[in-house]
This record gives sequence, C-alpha cells and structure tokens, in this order.
Amino acid sequence: MGGAPEFGKIVVFGVGLIGGSFALGLKAAEQAEEVVGFGRSLSTLMQALDLGIIDRVGANAGQEVADADLVLIATPVGQMPEIMARIAPYLGAQTLVTDGGSTKQDVVAAARLNFGDRIGQFVPAHPIAGAENSGAAAARADLYLDKKVVLTPLPENSVLNVARVRSAWEWCGAQVHELAPAEHDHVFAAVSHLPHLLSFALVHDLAVRDNSELYFSYAASGFRDFTRIAASHPEMWRDICLANRAALLEELDRYRAQLDQLRDVLQRGDGAALEQTFAVARKARRTWAEGMEK
Repeated sequence: MGGAPEFGKIVVFGVGLIGGSFALGLKAAEQAEEVVGFGRSLSTLMQALDLGIIDRVGANAGQEVADADLVLIATPVGQMPEIMARIAPYLGAQTLVTDGGSTKQDVVAAARLNFGDRIGQFVPAHPIAGAENSGAAAARADLYLDKKVVLTPLPENSVLNVARVRSAWEWCGAQVHELAPAEHDHVFAAVSHLPHLLSFALVHDLAVRDNSELYFSYAASGFRDFTRIAASHPEMWRDICLANRAALLEELDRYRAQLDQLRDVLQRGDGAALEQTFAVARKARRTWAEGMEK
C-alpha cells in the first residue's frame, strides 16, 4: 500500500469478534505496526496470537498504553469501567481511546469518571457488525467492510481526535456515522436491544416447557430467522440490556402496547385490521431490506 502506517502501536482489550476484527482489518490495510492484546483468558489471547490477530500478549496495561497511538476497549460494556480505571493514570498525551460498546451513555459516564480531564482523548464508538458467534476464532479482517460504525463524539473531543478514530474504522472498511450518545441509545434500544430481548424470551419460553423437544422438533425457517440472535453472547447482552434499561423499558412498553392491540384485533376476529397491520409492516420491511442491498 506504500507509506508508513497511520498507527504505530494499537492496544486491544478483548480480542474476540469485535476487537479481533478491528485488529485484523487494520493489519490487512497495513495501517498498524504492532497490536498488543489484553483479555481475561490466556487461552483466548494465545489463540489470537496464533491466528495473527495480535503480535504480543500484553503484561502491563499501564506500560502498554503509555506509548500507544490507539486503544480499543472491545469487552462487554460491564467490564469497561474497570479497564478505564486501570489505564487512565498511564495514558500517553497523544494516546486515543475508543470502544466497541453497544450502549453509549453508560460508557461515556464511566469514561468521564475515570479519565477526568483527559476525557478529550476518549472518542466513543459502536460498530454495527456483530454476529451470534464470538471469540477470537470468529474475528475476520472484512467484518466491518461496508458496515456502519457510529461515533458519538463528546464536546471535549478535538476535531483531530475524532478524525483519527474515524480513520481507524474507515481503514477497516466501515461507513462511519455520528449520533449523540442519548440519541444512539434510544435508536438502538428499538432496533437492536429489543429484538435481542424478544428473541431470547421466545426461545427461553419454549426451552423451559416440559415438552420443549416436541416444539423444537417442528421449528423450521421462520423460527430460525426470528431467533438467530438468541445464539448471541449471554454476558454481553446482559450488560447491554442493563446498561440501556431506561430506553429499553420504554421500547418494551411500546411493543407490549402493540401486542395488546394485536390481541384485541385477534379476539374480535378483525381480519381487515390484522391485514392492514401486516401490510404496513411488510412494506416497511421490504423498503428497509432493499436499502440494505444497495
């Protein structure tokens, strides 16, 4: 590709699907000189090393972030405050920190608490490229290709710092957008967090029935498509749901009201109203799907 890489040392906390794919994407673009990995499991870190995701397993977080160009915190959001507290005293003056969390207001609050007057060095991000599989083995260099990444810049972020974090995600092939943290959390409560909650709930409802095997034996493509995301990482989604619970509860209440309306329509045997609801949903779903294919 020619020229020096944009980033020298990159430190990744959490070398699974999100963090591992970020590292592989930057490596594929030849924009990272060295990637150092941290994680809770030595076996996962060794796997990431074997797969070429990272170049070294980190030993001392403070020492590694002191001269890093970029730090990505790609753990479940519930683990992020502890990591921020660990690295905050050692951040280099030019070190930027970003994250891969699916919620933003809680992450920003933790960053403000831990980074203090260095909050300008933290540029929050959310890559919209998850999958039901997790771990280092699921990481791919092209995971972010043509996928959305949402930055939620803070008032303290300089234009240059936002531009550098944007550039890192763009080198991975992402289409970068910006939202305010609160707006982000309300949007994703509706289009991501609620669907996961519903998917987990349906599968759980069937799984705990005495004759669950009977139901699962007849489940086919409709069930598969609706419940694919129930195979997602339980710890990660526990943290997401709790972190964004205010917005998620609002969306859950709206959905319950929609279900109550449909129940009334069914009870009345009102086929016209049922068909009208389905028609509106079908049109919206098809329009969205067509937009996704462009």
